[in-house]
Amino acid sequence: MKLLVTGGAGFIGSHFVKRILRADDVAEVIVLDALTYAGHMENLGEAFLNPKLRFVHGNILDADLVDELMRESTAVVHFAAESHVDRSLFAVGAFLSTNVLGTQTLADAAMRHEIQRFVHVSTDEVYGPLAEGSATEDNPLRPTVPYAASKAASDVVALSYFHTYGVPVCVTRSSNNYGPYQHPEKIIPLFSTRLLRGRPVTLHGQGQHVRNWLHVEDNCAGIELVLRGGTSGEVYNIGGGTDFTGRELTDVLLRMCGAGWDSVTHVPDRRSNDIRYSMVWEKIADSLGYQPTRDFEEGLAETVEWYRRNPDRWAPLMRDSHAPVPNAEIAAPTPEAPRVH
Repeated sequence: MKLLVTGGAGFIGSHFVKRILRADDVAEVIVLDALTYAGHMENLGEAFLNPKLRFVHGNILDADLVDELMRESTAVVHFAAESHVDRSLFAVGAFLSTNVLGTQTLADAAMRHEIQRFVHVSTDEVYGPLAEGSATEDNPLRPTVPYAASKAASDVVALSYFHTYGVPVCVTRSSNNYGPYQHPEKIIPLFSTRLLRGRPVTLHGQGQHVRNWLHVEDNCAGIELVLRGGTSGEVYNIGGGTDFTGRELTDVLLRMCGAGWDSVTHVPDRRSNDIRYSMVWEKIADSLGYQPTRDFEEGLAETVEWYRRNPDRWAPLMRDSHAPVPNAEIAAPTPEAPRVH
């Protein structure tokens, strides 16, 4: 198998690349990444020692480049996306361009070159908030924020290429991922890096928003199962992590970082902050044998320790001039938007 991985220098993508490179039946892994704020060569690290890895610096909106790389590939796993909710509130166009048009560019090329598998990586946020119960793969898509809307649209676009043209598309939707290498704009690395420096953190509202936390390695295991054995045209929820309110997660991180609640300030809730996400994942368990293996407390402790030991990796990212104020309400658009990664 010759595999094209878009966004392979990002957080989840780089973990997946390292995993799939270990497979004996994978002859080559081509990573396509634009290396904007969330994609970094350092995330791939030792993977560059593997002769099967080929890195291409480029954008998924570059149709000629995408066509050239797709011609050389037998399968594609599509991670590349704008993914931060706060950024999407002031850069809607960038999210729609990358997440929707970028997916369409890839699907077009996959159709022309008769790709054997197209795995489109998505999120539980497309289902929207659920006050109770859990979403199955058949639930309607009810996104409430621009990021989730752009991912829901890209899911529908990708699946339309299966129904209309027969492109062997599968969609995966995971809950919130955590683990090493994640950009410090996301809550776990943001809180960890601030608390480890003795800095305060801010919590939206009363911190009652519920999220499910899944170790990135468990998500990557599920994605590989779908790549190898998924049924074309199907959606697979990848879950099995741990549910926490924002306040509960903050409490765990305070303990692991040696800080107290005097380090926490409550701020007004972010606009359209969904109260709860929840989905079931029996489908991938029953059909493909997926089972998450990482204990949350152990995985989170390892993650915090990685940030403790590697300030040289994340400290330069704190100077990102394009980022919104972390974990705070956004009052107005900014003039410059992030690009595809």
